Amino acid sequence: MLDTVLETRGLRRPRIARRIRALATAAGLIWAAVTAGAPEAVVAATETDAPIVLALDGEFGHSTSTSAQAIERGILIAIDEVNAAGGVLGGRRLAYRKTDNRGIAAMAVDNVRELADRKDVLAVFGGKFSPLQIEVVPVVHAKGLLLLNPWGSANPITDHGLRPSYTFRLSLKDSFAAGAMLDFARTAKNARKVGLLLPNTAWGRSNLQSLTETADKIGITVVGTRWYNWGDRSLLERYLELRNAGAEALVLVANEVEGALLVREVAELRAADRLPIVSHWGITGGNFHELAGPALTEVDFSVIQTFSFDRTTSPRAPSVAQALETRFGISKERRSISVVGTAHAYDLVHLIARAIEKAGSAERAAVRDALEGLGRFEGLVRTYDPPFTPTRHDALDSGDVFFARFGPGGTLEPLPWAVRR
Repeated sequence: MLDTVLETRGLRRPRIARRIRALATAAGLIWAAVTAGAPEAVVAATETDAPIVLALDGEFGHSTSTSAQAIERGILIAIDEVNAAGGVLGGRRLAYRKTDNRGIAAMAVDNVRELADRKDVLAVFGGKFSPLQIEVVPVVHAKGLLLLNPWGSANPITDHGLRPSYTFRLSLKDSFAAGAMLDFARTAKNARKVGLLLPNTAWGRSNLQSLTETADKIGITVVGTRWYNWGDRSLLERYLELRNAGAEALVLVANEVEGALLVREVAELRAADRLPIVSHWGITGGNFHELAGPALTEVDFSVIQTFSFDRTTSPRAPSVAQALETRFGISKERRSISVVGTAHAYDLVHLIARAIEKAGSAERAAVRDALEGLGRFEGLVRTYDPPFTPTRHDALDSGDVFFARFGPGGTLEPLPWAVRR
């Protein structure tokens, strides 16, 4: 199950002499340890120059998902930058390993357990499915492995009460996504009554709590909630029930398959029966645009986001965009596909590299502590000041969100709206 291919890019000629000296030193220590009967010295000697592995357990084998690949691109671009600048701890390289959970929770748990048992793995990045991340939270804490979350938004990924916490999120969070979606429905779509269409999962329940807690505070009435299961063949009946209950807009929490199904069904209704749909971002983690097809042009459909190359003013953006094109063949027209995963993962790699330096070690607990004490960092998504604290393991907040619509070819076009603080 564990992918055995280890990517170790970034080795440079100026380090050859240093590596030769390190190998000679290691050889001397190993000989001394053997003659002294101290095997632990062998381990210490051989680990001092070994690559520090950042792993990704993603849904690569999920047939319609594009998020794992986007997260992977962000990780690899940032690793290349760190290694090209000299690595960490005086020359140690960052390396990459991946595992495929296929979107199945049991596989995710098994993969993370195996990764945690590898001493060279410092941290594991999670994929887009919040329910999978929630399942591995107890595992990473039992094993003392860092879980870095660049996509999953469910509150319990970081709000779990385990201390010290080994989960760090640089992503949307349902507790503030809810307020943004409702405010957008009210201010941009003139809707005071909304219906909620949610998946019967931990992600759906996380959103229900956040949405209902927020609605009253901003003058929104939730006229009803309808649940669906992954794989349902129609969502139309639930949609019509919410519309008939008086909903003036629909808040949708879905991934690409169910989101596209709803769009196709709504597009077949009379124009007067088509409610504006304000969507969570799960649909952007897959080939939603292709699955929805021409029906998407017939529906008023908006989706929450946290990053766009069309909005950013980060000085890092041009080099990241160039790397997407030259290394991965991602053209300007296609770079908005699952772009939040790329941007979030990119910033997370740079943050953990800084934490390694601050800790002076690649020891997991020390790096965990260092992540809580990092200073200002100008990233791709935003400037973090600081990214995390001992009481806050979420790097983004409500001020980082905006909404977008799908343009030709599946491009995401930001809409002129800003969250009201």
